Amino acid sequence: MTDDRAALSRVNRWPKLAAAIGATAAIITGTTVTKWESGGQQHLEAYHGAADAPGIWTICDGDTLNVKPGDRETSAGCAVRVDKRLVSFVAPVLKAAPTLKGHPYQLAASISLAYNIGAANFATSTVARRFRAGDWVGACTAFAMWNRANGKVVPGLVNRRTDEIKICLTELPK
Repeated sequence: MTDDRAALSRVNRWPKLAAAIGATAAIITGTTVTKWESGGQQHLEAYHGAADAPGIWTICDGDTLNVKPGDRETSAGCAVRVDKRLVSFVAPVLKAAPTLKGHPYQLAASISLAYNIGAANFATSTVARRFRAGDWVGACTAFAMWNRANGKVVPGLVNRRTDEIKICLTELPK
């Protein structure tokens, strides 16, 4: 598959997200979330959380909304489900940090962060506050603050934040 066809295939996986934030941001966001939430291996059956979310029922690529024990999903259903969930974070992220509009890399990283920590936590975060102030580098590096679960540093969260920071620092506004 050529690079163009591969990119189109990834956009087709997240059509609502691409319509909401643009193809570039959708590809970056969707790829980042699926990599970190499922390691590229979708969970088609509900499972009881991960190290950073113990006890929380989860399915597909980290979706926790209305998931119950015994829930099952198809791969196609997971794509639709995650697309809808990611879209649900666009408005809250842009409301918290309107400066992100038109900046696909920073927006993608922020949606990934919000998907992981929750929209309310993102809205009150140092990350959002620094974006609003125009401190792009400071906002991107502040992602690293979100590396704990239950008060303990989680290596997987450190790695995820490192990836999000790299994305966020790409093509920074001048």
